[in-house]
Amino acid sequence: MTTSETTIDILTRLDIDTAARAFSRALEALDAAARKGLDRASIEPGLRELVRLRASQLNGCAYCVAQDALSVGEPIGRIAAVAVWRESPFFTARERAALALTDTMTQLAETHVPDADWRGAAAHLNPSELGALIALVVAINAWNTVGVTTRAWTPAL
Repeated sequence: MTTSETTIDILTRLDIDTAARAFSRALEALDAAARKGLDRASIEPGLRELVRLRASQLNGCAYCVAQDALSVGEPIGRIAAVAVWRESPFFTARERAALALTDTMTQLAETHVPDADWRGAAAHLNPSELGALIALVVAINAWNTVGVTTRAWTPAL
């Protein structure tokens, strides 16, 4: 358990929701469009949250790391293992393919999305699912960019 004596305050740099209201609304619309695509493609809630968690870990977004995987029933062991998913036995081939694509998309400047990662994802996800996964990764990376840069939102424990 944490107390105010063992935690520190991370100061907000910019209230992006106020300073760039139209952009903030557009980002919310992008996220809503990604969610609709995930629903249409029937991407399971656990996989959605594991992908969001993984991108947020890579980007160092404290707010997004502290979000929703538990609320959709993901066991704490799988949530903790996302950081080391390649070495963990807790993920299916489909989940591994999605996490690999998440990693490579999130680290785009270094990876340029290698064909092997794309082929791995395409072997386990149909085109609708791939499209939905790409939208999800783009949306969470956008949220992470805003969150890390502005520290606009405080994570909840």
